[in-house]
Amino acid sequence: MKRWMTIVAVVLAVIAATWWWRAHNQDHGGAAPPTLAVLLIPADGGTESGTLADYRPLFDAVAQRTGLRFDLKVAQSYGAVVEGMCNGSAAIAFVGPVTYLQARGRGCAELLAVAVKDKRSVYHAGIFVPNASPVRTLADLRGRRMAFGDVNSTSSLVVPVTMLLDAGIDPARDLAGVHLLGSHSSSLAALVEGRVDAAALSFESYDKAVREAVPGARDLRVVARSEPIPYPPLIVGSRVPAKTRAQLRDAFATIATAPGIRPEMIRGYGGGQVDGYDTKITPAMFDGIERQAARVTPALTEAMLRRSGEAAR
Repeated sequence: MKRWMTIVAVVLAVIAATWWWRAHNQDHGGAAPPTLAVLLIPADGGTESGTLADYRPLFDAVAQRTGLRFDLKVAQSYGAVVEGMCNGSAAIAFVGPVTYLQARGRGCAELLAVAVKDKRSVYHAGIFVPNASPVRTLADLRGRRMAFGDVNSTSSLVVPVTMLLDAGIDPARDLAGVHLLGSHSSSLAALVEGRVDAAALSFESYDKAVREAVPGARDLRVVARSEPIPYPPLIVGSRVPAKTRAQLRDAFATIATAPGIRPEMIRGYGGGQVDGYDTKITPAMFDGIERQAARVTPALTEAMLRRSGEAAR
């Protein structure tokens, strides 16, 4: 009897293993699934220990859920992520809302998923100053030096610039110094080190700096907080096979409740834990930020880049 039960157990194990293998390889002709390249915007300076560490647990969870493989890399700029998606060298990307709009405009990517926290998918930009600063309002920034992130960043440039414009400040004309530093963490570092009087960055980046005890981060205060911004999405390339896109959407939609997935693996922008991912988002969610981005005209951007170049000399 024991021998018969052992044989049955072995047969069942073989059947289960065969089913799992077929389920995870059926779309790839029986071969192992290809590795999907994932590009991440350099929200924390493009370091391996920054943005990469934020998203690796999430993609490890999706890999565990689907059998797909992922190769994560942090790009050197926001524009490089768009190029990677459009030239086919990346299949998936974590991007800012404005970066998504740029990729969508070129027809090379579509929305995949967006993180959900407390039933919402929003975040905020902020303009920060030292605690001892005399700056109390946005109007007080006139004649001050200010740091921004990447020229294509939603929360460290586009939204803060529109906040300044609403306060009657033309950043290219009315600031004493304009510093476009490429990332949220670089903008924050410039402020902490006293190289500027104010800095623009997302609250996710600021909160992460506080969590990680970045020197000087706790000695800052908020001058202005933006209205809610659509949360930075994950996008998928238009060249990715439809079956793979469907598999990814199903995985992200159910990842927070999938067996064997630990809650701490479900992370979002800044490495913070989120409740899950929404895959039913539509392009209309980004209409408002598209209107804001239109206010940061090419002429204004060029003028800010010119001022930044002068400040760097």
